[in-house]
Amino acid sequence: MGCNNLRLLRIICAMTRRLAEVARKVGVSEATVSRVLNGKPGVSEATREAVLTALDVLGYERPTQLRGDRARLVGLVLPELANPIFPAFAEVVGGALAQQGFTSVLCTRTVGGVSEAEYVDLLLQQQVSGVVFAGGLYAQADASHGHYERLLERRLPTVLVNAAVEHLRFPQVSCDDVVAAEMALGHLLSLGHERIAMVLGPPDHVPSARKLEAFSQRAASNGVRVEAEFVERTMFSIEGGHAATARLVRRGVTGIVCASDVLALGAIRAARRAGLSVPEDVSVIGYDDSALMNCTDPPLTTVRQPIDAMGRAAVDLLVAQIDKAVVPGDELLFEPELVVRASTAPARERQPVGR
Repeated sequence: MGCNNLRLLRIICAMTRRLAEVARKVGVSEATVSRVLNGKPGVSEATREAVLTALDVLGYERPTQLRGDRARLVGLVLPELANPIFPAFAEVVGGALAQQGFTSVLCTRTVGGVSEAEYVDLLLQQQVSGVVFAGGLYAQADASHGHYERLLERRLPTVLVNAAVEHLRFPQVSCDDVVAAEMALGHLLSLGHERIAMVLGPPDHVPSARKLEAFSQRAASNGVRVEAEFVERTMFSIEGGHAATARLVRRGVTGIVCASDVLALGAIRAARRAGLSVPEDVSVIGYDDSALMNCTDPPLTTVRQPIDAMGRAAVDLLVAQIDKAVVPGDELLFEPELVVRASTAPARERQPVGR
């Protein structure tokens, strides 16, 4: 037998031995191991991960396409870029990742475009080292969370920014919604407002629910009742804020706390179109302190999220997971700051107008 044939026989024997050993380790068939090593479909993500882990444990080299040599990539999944808070967050996270030797892959959802679940599939195909989510579907109780479960099964390092539904066990970095709501309400109460409303995100939005609960408790402790008609739910957009506030001003509110700066801009527009002045007739408070809120007319009073500190903490938690440290699925809470500008003023008496 020629040398080339002998070499080929040795390679085949080594491959067969490797398949058998990995199969025994994982408790699957050699055919299943072969499908994983050749990138074939028909294998669950959990089994695929178990086979690859067994290769590492047994000291075998992964096939080139499965090594993750490109895995100095980190997915950064955002809901949009129209809201200035998200580009600001992307800048912080991208910079912090670069300092750690990683490159961020920006994934932004669009209406009718690529969904969050589809982005997760794409990122998994690219063998990214981890994923950071901000403003994702994890914050909506009624949304589909199957793609997060896939990340949990794959044990891919992941961090969520701002409150998530309870059953997801990822590390989280959040701005304290309770403190934010208490700050905003306390400011309006100090200005003599009693008819205070809230404009929040959808009913299943976890951060909005937290804000409403804290708002209601703080109001009750100050002898102020939060009427059901003073709480509006809407989408996070200028148009959503406008529509919600148009209903509120007809009910005679004098102060409005919004769950985002974008909603607050819509609230100011609606008040003006109703013939009211901000802040003389209606005081408006936003949330985020996103770019240029000090340049609006009037400059917006808002609750500032500490985006820089939160972004860096998210990266630290992610890199710790990538480095195989044990990172519990807890929530780190960062305290916001009330930034008082010109969209709030002492209350003056106002009556509800015709509905």
